[in-house]
Amino acid sequence: MEFVLIALAILVVALVTGISLLVGRGRRTLRLDSDAAAGTTLTRPRPPAADTETPVRTGATAVDPASLEEAPAPPVELPPAEPEPGLVFDTPLPSAGRLVRLRSRLARSQSSLGRGLLTVLAREKLTEDDWEEVEETLLAADVGVAATTQIVQRLRTQSLVLATASGTQLRDLVVRELTAVLGPDLDRRLRTDRHDGRPAVVLVVGVNGAGKTTTVGKIARVLVGDGKSVVLGAADTFRAAAADQLETWGERVGVLTVRGREGGDPASVAFEAVRTGIEGEVDAVIVDTAGRLHTKSGLMDELGKVKRVVEKHGPVDEVLLVLDATTGQNGVVQARVFTEAVDVTGVVLTKLDGTAKGGIVVAVQRELGIPVKLIGLGEGPDDLAPFEPEAFAEALVGNA
Repeated sequence: MEFVLIALAILVVALVTGISLLVGRGRRTLRLDSDAAAGTTLTRPRPPAADTETPVRTGATAVDPASLEEAPAPPVELPPAEPEPGLVFDTPLPSAGRLVRLRSRLARSQSSLGRGLLTVLAREKLTEDDWEEVEETLLAADVGVAATTQIVQRLRTQSLVLATASGTQLRDLVVRELTAVLGPDLDRRLRTDRHDGRPAVVLVVGVNGAGKTTTVGKIARVLVGDGKSVVLGAADTFRAAAADQLETWGERVGVLTVRGREGGDPASVAFEAVRTGIEGEVDAVIVDTAGRLHTKSGLMDELGKVKRVVEKHGPVDEVLLVLDATTGQNGVVQARVFTEAVDVTGVVLTKLDGTAKGGIVVAVQRELGIPVKLIGLGEGPDDLAPFEPEAFAEALVGNA
């Protein structure tokens, strides 16, 4: 009789499992912990075609950071996703030449900074009032006091030439001076190449509302467009729907997303994302973190904890600070505090298309010595571009 009851129980479990698989959504979401409230979820994007064999990914349960060194969870083999005919992932544009394609998005900064400078410098004889106007134009664009002084001094030394220069010559001169203060020699490489048998790890940080999650999704598109494999870590466990938003970005380009429960430990999610990337032998793991005010020391300490836990796998290759370009000089203050907490390696400036203060690029770099590596020039999925000083200066100044 006991054998009959056991057989019936197994049959019921099999039926329930089969029904749940049939009604499940196309994307693959798997709880790897018996306690779903504390587990980490791996969200698998659907495959691009019916005849494509999806590689097996591995993941594990969420781990208490305090016990990471003692007993890491064993890997769990995920079943391959079932192919769906006719489904095609987005094909992002490669990163090369993006800034040139997006230069028209700098129209507002162009009208304020580049055009303003050219208008003054084209005057027949420059007076002290004219030079003050040049200074005001640069300061209004958030170039910063030190950089403004440098530019004005260099332009003054060539004032005799400017008096008889053509529009094209004036434009070229302004482009050269802006390029010089934009730090053309700074290392702007985005370290996202696999190395030493493990993926590159990119931690993305910033204040609330700067556009971190969107930026993480766009960076994933940049890397996929350049032919790299990526895993996303949704370590923003505090903002409602942040993980869903990141998951959607990942699904568009066929990228795996590791996520945890809302309000869970972000360090555990970040740790699992990196571990999944290592086991999956991907090129890069990008970890999204919760937005936090730079004035809240407790939250900044927590960010440091996330970085330390991730570093149990190895060094973090990039810590990218996302700044809203419309905040102006306050962005410099934010950058300074975040750098003290997590050693920022590069800046991503978002919303540059919506501000007349393109000079914030100069201010951030000169004040902190941190290169601007990426700039956001719109709300489109491919409106994130590698920062190129000369191309940026050309776009700011516009045509003569």
